[in-house]
Amino acid sequence: MGPNPLWLLEDLTNDMNLEKGMKILDMGCGKAITSIFLAKEYDVQVWANDLWIDPTENLERIKQSGVEDRVFPIKAEAHSLPYANGFFDAIISIDAYHYFGTEELYFSWYLQKLVNSGGQLGIVVPGVTKEINNEADLPGKLKNLWTDDLYTFRTYQWWKNHWDKTKHATIDSANTIENSKELWLNSNCDHELLAADEEDLFTFVKLIATKK
Repeated sequence: MGPNPLWLLEDLTNDMNLEKGMKILDMGCGKAITSIFLAKEYDVQVWANDLWIDPTENLERIKQSGVEDRVFPIKAEAHSLPYANGFFDAIISIDAYHYFGTEELYFSWYLQKLVNSGGQLGIVVPGVTKEINNEADLPGKLKNLWTDDLYTFRTYQWWKNHWDKTKHATIDSANTIENSKELWLNSNCDHELLAADEEDLFTFVKLIATKK
């Protein structure tokens, strides 16, 4: 539904400790491509959670991939997740967490509770190389193209602090993904916006933490 999710997922999981048989929540899984990959590559069970894509459509893709015994499509809003606390061994989110996770209480009140102690949480989100807090922070050519939703694009330092200050998890790594601009350009994203980004503002942020 955006930049190639498997490129982003592979970069993330290379730095995570995923093992056979784990129960994983894939938050904002879109068309469940990432969930299917996780099941096949790591032989794990995946709850493919999304609000916008019909779970019945995702189930068809899951069946076609032969992993219906390991990937379970769920439709649920990020603040009304139907899972028990501590149920998951790991939580992953690719190109989705910025839609709901920038609010101050989300990580503490919703997400971190669902993973057991010692489990990892890993996200990849669209980001920026410097903070944009208002129009005055924008480079010239981006001023007329910037929309309100782009204010959810934050630096990796912002995301690190956003989770770290809650004291619920230890940050394992926080950085940007190499060749992020190339990933943007090889996607179905707004190429007019990318062309206006002469200062290489846009990037992808990768954040991994371990639940205390």
